[in-house]
Amino acid sequence: MTTDQEFPTLLQTVLDTTDARGLAEFYRQLFGWRYRPGDEPPAAGAPDPRGSDWLVLQDAAASTRLAFQQVSELPEASWPSNTPHPQQLHLDFMVHSVAELNRQHERALTLGARLRLDRTDDPEEPLYVYADPAGHPFCIFVGSPPS
Repeated sequence: MTTDQEFPTLLQTVLDTTDARGLAEFYRQLFGWRYRPGDEPPAAGAPDPRGSDWLVLQDAAASTRLAFQQVSELPEASWPSNTPHPQQLHLDFMVHSVAELNRQHERALTLGARLRLDRTDDPEEPLYVYADPAGHPFCIFVGSPPS
C-alpha cells in the first residue's frame, strides 16, 4: 500500500505566455473554470500585477488545473508539422460525442483558438488540433470516459 507521502503530487500544468491574463481568460471561458481566489481580474482601469506575473485557474471543485506564467518572449510551437519548434507538450481535452466536438470546436474558434489539424473524419478518434492564443497546441477529441 502506498501513501500520498511516498510520491510527489501533480499540482498543475504551467503554460508560459507573453499575455498571462489573456491566456488565462481564454481557458477560463473555454472550460468554465474560475480563478484561484485573489487571481480574479481587477476592476476596469486598475493595475493587474498578478496578470503580469502568475495566474491559476481551478475547476468547480477548486482543484487546480492550469497556471500561467508571464514571459517576455515565446516561440510558437509548429506541431503537428515538423518545422523548427516541436510541440514539447500539448493538452488533451475529451468530449463524448461528435456533436459535442463540433459545438466545442465553434466555441474554441470564437474564443481565439487557431485550427492546426482537422481529423474529424477518423472513425476511431475524431479530433481537432488547435493552437491557443499564445501558440500552445491542444486537442479536443471524442473519447470514452476511463473505466
